[in-house]
Amino acid sequence: MSTKQTLSFQAEVAQLLHLVTHSLYSNQEIFLRELISNASDACDKLRFEGLNNSALFEDAPNLEVRVSFDKAAKTLTITDNGIGMSQQEAIDHLGTIAKSGTKDFMGKLSGDQKQDAQLIGQFGVGFYSGFIVADKITVESRRAGLKAQEGVRWISGGTGDFEVETITRAQRGTSIILHLRDDAEEYLNAWKLKQVIAKYSDHISLPILMEKEEWKDGELINPSDENGGRQPGGMVKTGEWETINKASALWTRPKKDITEEQYADFYKAISHDHEAPLTWAHNRVEGNTEYTQLLYIPAKAPFDLWNRDKKAGVKLYVKRVFIMDDAEALMPTYLRFVKGVIDSADLPLNVSRELLQESRDVRSIREGSTKRVLSMLEDLAKHDKHDTAAGADGVTDVVDADDKAKEGKYTAFYSEFGAVLKEGLGEDFGNRERLAKLLRFASTTSDSVTVGFADYKARMKEGQEAIYYITADTLAAAKNSPQLEVFKKKGIEVLLMTDRVDEWALNYLHEFDGTPLQSVAKGAVDLGKLQDEAEKKAAEEAAEAFKPVLAKLKEALKDKAEDVRVTTRLVDSPACLVVQDDGMSTQLARMLKQAGQQAPETKPVLEVNAEHALVKKLDGSVHFHDLAHILFDQALLAEGGLPEDPAAYVKRVNALLA
Repeated sequence: MSTKQTLSFQAEVAQLLHLVTHSLYSNQEIFLRELISNASDACDKLRFEGLNNSALFEDAPNLEVRVSFDKAAKTLTITDNGIGMSQQEAIDHLGTIAKSGTKDFMGKLSGDQKQDAQLIGQFGVGFYSGFIVADKITVESRRAGLKAQEGVRWISGGTGDFEVETITRAQRGTSIILHLRDDAEEYLNAWKLKQVIAKYSDHISLPILMEKEEWKDGELINPSDENGGRQPGGMVKTGEWETINKASALWTRPKKDITEEQYADFYKAISHDHEAPLTWAHNRVEGNTEYTQLLYIPAKAPFDLWNRDKKAGVKLYVKRVFIMDDAEALMPTYLRFVKGVIDSADLPLNVSRELLQESRDVRSIREGSTKRVLSMLEDLAKHDKHDTAAGADGVTDVVDADDKAKEGKYTAFYSEFGAVLKEGLGEDFGNRERLAKLLRFASTTSDSVTVGFADYKARMKEGQEAIYYITADTLAAAKNSPQLEVFKKKGIEVLLMTDRVDEWALNYLHEFDGTPLQSVAKGAVDLGKLQDEAEKKAAEEAAEAFKPVLAKLKEALKDKAEDVRVTTRLVDSPACLVVQDDGMSTQLARMLKQAGQQAPETKPVLEVNAEHALVKKLDGSVHFHDLAHILFDQALLAEGGLPEDPAAYVKRVNALLA
């Protein structure tokens, strides 16, 4: 018995529909890309479920997508014979958005209609793009395995509600019928539809079928008047269906047969990114494990790159059969921005996420794919500074066009994904050296994040025995840190690290190419051969003369500082905070607390500049206790921290000013 009910859209869907129907007209044709992509996904899901239940294929084992139109009715229909939907699934999938996709979608809108339209698929709301061209959409569907009488019809005009009723549908799968608006009648044209499908969906591995058309001359109404009595001719449908796409998976074709535009279009389809990728690699790997990889590095970071709950990974196929999206076991977490396809010839078709974690073949694929991505990045990095330059003989070097195209791409990549790449230092021990060579930082000689460890080593001063670096919350805080003063005075370059992940990542990297890494905020400063004997002697004498004051400072600050000592690292500042060589930096401790995690309770070391006027005033001052605490709190402020008791700090400063 047919049952009919009217239901309301989820509030977020209603908001999205209003946006789609009133704003996103500048790139209408993306609706066809999204609906065909959804149809292909539905067929992939049936193929996957059918691995364990072949009865789901019923009497139609060949999966396909059909596109048809009716000029008289002004309808465009996209039909697939994939998994289909039950009535409850139609209500759930078409009436609500399960994730916070809509909220994120709205937040990303820029006001550029063309760019905004491209966001639709990225947020998993591709079905609603149909309302860009339609004032009503009818969906008829039956889930594979259900009886013909358990079909469903879903109808909406894209406003506040939709109708659902049960229908009899012999064919499994889904038909989406778009009732086109007057301004979208161009899609009632076979040539236009083929053009759009070739542009966006040629890579779909399923056949996309359209009914053939042929020209038919107009018939004579009045045989005696051949010139004026003939009806106009036109294209008529023949009843035969033809495949209008290549219908073979792009990654299975020879590389020489694929254009750059086709590679880029395939990337856009699988990633829902409107920008072309930065680079890609397409390879067939043979050996103990056989697989094909087509891996892309995006040009821009996705909006949810730092979302811990977001699944990431590449699409997994086994012998061209789709198995799963986001196969995270095939790519390490620090490469979660990589998009693409891996098609294995060895994995079983019924492989699960649990089996992926344990499979030796999967580990081999993961290692090979990781190395391939790192090779792509190394290639970009190698060409990053490559330009046309006159050689020693005055002859201008010839720069290969392909090399020229890669210039500047690594800098662009690193600005988007550099912080994520650093996570690999702690996650991927086997590739740590390769990753270290790919890292880039700002430094005291360059504000731009382009300085690698190799660049730094090439510029090290004679006698310098360490690569010096400092971590801070911002570039300004790093550049103006008092801990850099002696390094600036001596012209020693220091790397400025300002990503939140730096502090953690550097715990796993202690040297580069045999040269130790040394934080300028840890331990006593020791410039070794860079400090002459006269300087060392003067520092020792100052420390000896300052011993009585140091003892009083240690007593006054015993609750705040682990130790107080004289330093040679300061030139203009009175004091700074450091930690012991094996201690956790105050910045990392702050970050852990801000993230709600437990941080060990450690006290920093206060280093003072015995030559500074403020420090000299300490000796014999009646305000010794207040000055000592001000010195400590100001050192804390200089490195981005806050005094434990800000009110007390202000009170002390005001008292001294008065």
